[in-house]
Amino acid sequence: MTTLGTDERLLVRALRREPLSRTPVWLMRQAGRYLSEYRAVRERAGGFLQMVRDPELAAEVTLQPVRRFEMDAAIVFSDILMPLQAMGMPLVFDEGGPALPAPVCERGHVEALKPLVPAESLSYVGETLRLVRRELPDETALIGFCGAPFTLASYAVEGGTARSFARLRSMMYRDSGTFELLMDRLAEAAAAHLRYQAERGCDVLVLFDTWAGSLGREDWLRYAAPWTRRVLAQTAGIVPRVVFAGHADHLLEDLAALGAEGIGLDHRTDLPGTFERTGGKVALQGNLDPAVLLAGPEEVARRTHALLDAVDGRPGHVLSLGHGVLKETDPECVAAFVAAVKERER
Repeated sequence: MTTLGTDERLLVRALRREPLSRTPVWLMRQAGRYLSEYRAVRERAGGFLQMVRDPELAAEVTLQPVRRFEMDAAIVFSDILMPLQAMGMPLVFDEGGPALPAPVCERGHVEALKPLVPAESLSYVGETLRLVRRELPDETALIGFCGAPFTLASYAVEGGTARSFARLRSMMYRDSGTFELLMDRLAEAAAAHLRYQAERGCDVLVLFDTWAGSLGREDWLRYAAPWTRRVLAQTAGIVPRVVFAGHADHLLEDLAALGAEGIGLDHRTDLPGTFERTGGKVALQGNLDPAVLLAGPEEVARRTHALLDAVDGRPGHVLSLGHGVLKETDPECVAAFVAAVKERER
């Protein structure tokens, strides 16, 4: 089998804003509960964390959507919270989502966090990537990812998913020394984890700052951006990187200036307008509303074609959803989404 170089993979070329015969496509959470084959593996494994930490199972579910739909990329099956567990924070997953039962509340808790050495504490991710790369079609890119420091901090301090982020923002405003120490630790961990994944075969890295948009611009520039920029500086020149932030239309120009090769847009942001706002300096990923995949395949195809028509074949576009695939999604609608872009091959 002839092995393609990273530079020849469609997703990599799109993130470098090269003209292409068609737009590459992949989806956040493309491995998940909407697939019967995923549910079968999860039932056998006994739970989400057991799947993530078992390289053979994690590799299998990473590959499932690529086998079924032939996306242009596989994203490693893992979770943004695994580095927090590796740093010493207990982590549980149940039907209510992730929880960290011993949240970071004071400086001593931050000082107790262990430095992250991914080759030791996250070696199962590296083995998963090795297994996936061995089975992945040559033309298909492999994506690694990590949570950005602010989003990791939100989980570490709040103990799980939050709405108001009251505990985190109280630490930001009233105990900035502890907050900055926590962010320093998390930035080092995120950069190390991303570098490790690139070393283990990833062609593209995604930095998920899911909750960055909860901050106004002044607070984002003060309390989040410096550490995201540090992570990107420590991963520069390795492989293309994408930064995703939800509800972040007010931060788009600032996100584009961070230094990543691409930014991911949620479905609330006008995609064609963002090309103008960012001046073609970065690639753009997105951004069909995930809920559209709850419609029938014909409507999914119509909406996907409309989005692609609006972009009008500009270099530097990666077709994806504005967030993750919903568990209620019919796989036939995912197939229609992928087929709509592939049939536009020029």
